[in-house]
Amino acid sequence: MASPSKAGAALAALREDLVGDVFAPQDAGYDGARVVFNAMVDRRPAVIAQCANAGDVVRAVRFGRELDLPIAVRGGGHSVAGMALGDGALVVDLRRMHEVTVHPGSASVRIEGGATMSHLDRATQPYGLATTGGRASTTGVGGFVLGGGTGWLDRAFGLAVDNLLGVELVTSEGATVLASAEENPELFWALHGGGGNFGVATALTLKLHELPAFSIAMVLCLPEHAPEVTRTYRELIETGPQEASGGVIFLTGPPEEFVPPHLQGKRLCGALVAYAGAEEDMRKVAQPLLALPHEVEIVTAMPYADFQTMFDDPPNMRNYWSAEYLTGAPDELLDVYCELGETLPVPTGTQHVLFPQGGAIAAGPAEYPMPFRDAPWAVHPFGIWEDPADDERCIQWVKDVRARVQPWSTGATYLNFIGNEGTDRVVAGLGAENTRRLAAVKREYDPDNVFRFNHNIAPA
Repeated sequence: MASPSKAGAALAALREDLVGDVFAPQDAGYDGARVVFNAMVDRRPAVIAQCANAGDVVRAVRFGRELDLPIAVRGGGHSVAGMALGDGALVVDLRRMHEVTVHPGSASVRIEGGATMSHLDRATQPYGLATTGGRASTTGVGGFVLGGGTGWLDRAFGLAVDNLLGVELVTSEGATVLASAEENPELFWALHGGGGNFGVATALTLKLHELPAFSIAMVLCLPEHAPEVTRTYRELIETGPQEASGGVIFLTGPPEEFVPPHLQGKRLCGALVAYAGAEEDMRKVAQPLLALPHEVEIVTAMPYADFQTMFDDPPNMRNYWSAEYLTGAPDELLDVYCELGETLPVPTGTQHVLFPQGGAIAAGPAEYPMPFRDAPWAVHPFGIWEDPADDERCIQWVKDVRARVQPWSTGATYLNFIGNEGTDRVVAGLGAENTRRLAAVKREYDPDNVFRFNHNIAPA
């Protein structure tokens, strides 16, 4: 630990050197700078460095090493475990670094490390291009991609890491490296799911796909119709094209114009077909779902970037999530899923989601540390609420969902969907053999485990 005089001198030098801003606990603006997506997370970093460019990131990391500080990295701040913050740590805050540069000729895009999905999708949309992003516009691109990246377009275009072409990284020594298939290929492999364990991603380059049209069909129904809806949705996905994605969801009827007042605040079951294509083609796929009894129906073509904002969660909410990946969706599993939906905590923002996989996800590169890739379905209990008095019941409900679907679990999980559930779950998210290989990469690029505020991989 550095002496107070050394720490004070180093902090003064950092303030002078950084193009961006520096916040210490005594500074005005410090409390605002440490607010993250999950309101349950309340941590007090030693220093927050809001970097304006890659040079700032290098300076900040070297400052952290000089004072022997662990380093947390903040992109979107969307991690349910609050991995963007660490008590007593240096936070390298990338939010000012959000430039997106589209290269339509090569169908690729370079994204700075602090960009969100909204920055990415708004930049690519004018070209009729897109790549797999998260399911909310506020999610940070960096953490999303490096953790694997599943979203509305994954059945059509693969996981986000399947589209990763290169990463510009600042290591724990403050060195700048490029990871790609040609340069530092073992590091590049590790960044396909290994998250922020190996450095600060100051920029990522992703492959783009043509997306001239995007359309959706969404229905909301009363819970008594959920068994028929889930079975119909299963058949629709398993027999339909890989352009069709979406999910089934139990939720509290939101206070939105499209929800009738008498259903707002009530438990509902919804089904969504998100389609990477024209409305005419989507309607043919979604017709069996639209023929079922329902209270609300939305069928329309719309810009993909606009759709990405539809499921943005309000700020200052409390969050606890998890996920189980499934060997299949037989009737018995769907019955359990619907039973659990009947116990959804209402009225809260908590959601009970059944996501389809398959398509380009299953067909993607098997060599990356993505063991959930082969599962055809996933259950994602997504606890979100406002009142701390609801903590116990919402967290317990998420745990109950995991426990009830264990008979169909593959044992794998997606680390971006879970909080801090222990070392065994990190291994479940990477695969045992992959974890050993990742530990060797960690030893090379971060032997002191400076980047530990993540789903951590200990150096071999």
